[in-house]
Amino acid sequence: MPHYKIAIVGAGPSGYFAAQALQNSVTENLTFEIDMIERLPTPWGLVRSGVAPDHPKIKTVAKVFEKIAAEPGFRLFGNVELGKDISLADLTKKYDAVVMATGSSIGKKLGIPGEDLANSISAADFVPWYNGHPDFKDFKVDLTGKVAVVIGAGNVAMDCGRMLAVNPDELDETDTADHALEALHKSNIRKVFITGRRGAEFAAFTAPELRDLPKLEHTDVYISETAVALAYKNAEANGEIDKHLASNLEAMKAVTETPKKGHERSLEFLFSHTPKEILGKDKVEAIVYSTPEGDVTIPCDLVITGIGYVAESIDGVNFEKGKISNVDGRVEGSNIYAVGWAKRGPSGVIGTNKSDAAEVMQLLISDLKEAKNDGDITNLLKPDHKIVDQAYWVRINDAEVAAGEARGKPRVKAVSIPDLLRLGQP
Repeated sequence: MPHYKIAIVGAGPSGYFAAQALQNSVTENLTFEIDMIERLPTPWGLVRSGVAPDHPKIKTVAKVFEKIAAEPGFRLFGNVELGKDISLADLTKKYDAVVMATGSSIGKKLGIPGEDLANSISAADFVPWYNGHPDFKDFKVDLTGKVAVVIGAGNVAMDCGRMLAVNPDELDETDTADHALEALHKSNIRKVFITGRRGAEFAAFTAPELRDLPKLEHTDVYISETAVALAYKNAEANGEIDKHLASNLEAMKAVTETPKKGHERSLEFLFSHTPKEILGKDKVEAIVYSTPEGDVTIPCDLVITGIGYVAESIDGVNFEKGKISNVDGRVEGSNIYAVGWAKRGPSGVIGTNKSDAAEVMQLLISDLKEAKNDGDITNLLKPDHKIVDQAYWVRINDAEVAAGEARGKPRVKAVSIPDLLRLGQP
């Protein structure tokens, strides 16, 4: 009976959904051993370090990941870094196929003057900072000013804006990292702008995120009625409005119609604003936009860029336009496959990765040849390497959740690798 060994590099949503697709393809005549390799001691990828703390429902997908991890033939190898502890070339020799689920972690640049001023930062740094990612625990953001600008018209930009605009008391019962929560409580930011370079009809926000905005208890949210009316007009000019856009525009209209309460804190959306230059001597002082009415200058103290991500390069695969070079997920001339953002770039929501991974795994299965039977990752790691297997991770998880229960939170995250490894010690 054919029995294949598959390595999945990256323990985020696309990696787990790839594993699930393989598990769902098991038959009497086809079985798999799946080894999931993750650089951090913690799996779940963006579900842990990307999803905003005030959106806990989205994180419940982790329960699905735990079911996948409990299936026979699945092994987790956390605290193992590709390119440092093992090489991609070695994995391709040991495994029948290697699936790259390595995501995209580097923020795209605007390419405008002043972008490198102090307090002009990327969402790719800010989001993992407030989510307790070990790589960003020492990241510094200056929140002493009163006005922040977030550039981007997707959910990541909205998360950044909302995290700055809400009263931090609303975050006390979330799993926001302690260092970030402390900083947000001291923050002087009271006005936040979220800006998109095109009209509201082109915004990539999702309707559920927009519908949550009027529920903010201590923050007034503004979207121009004129901008929404123009978006409807432009969308209708192109024919029937599709369901996704109609839902988005209805949610925006609801924001415009929600009574404002005169809160000290506000979040305002500006459309058709193209960033032109960030002004300042030593740090951010203002930003200049090009708009249909001419240039507009907004004085501000912090600029966060959330316009997308590109993947970090990895030895052994070529990259093109910020993602792994692939055809439908297959890295041609190899037994390497790409899924998720590593395959298609930073698009879609968590659920998008499920159908995407399933398609690529069908391609992988159709390509399988005679099984290699040539060992696995345990033959490649040093004998004293501290591996975080599933049981180890469960101990880390249980310890964080227990610490959270004592403080009325879902969990209290350990934010350094030594602390994480200590939590999981038997």
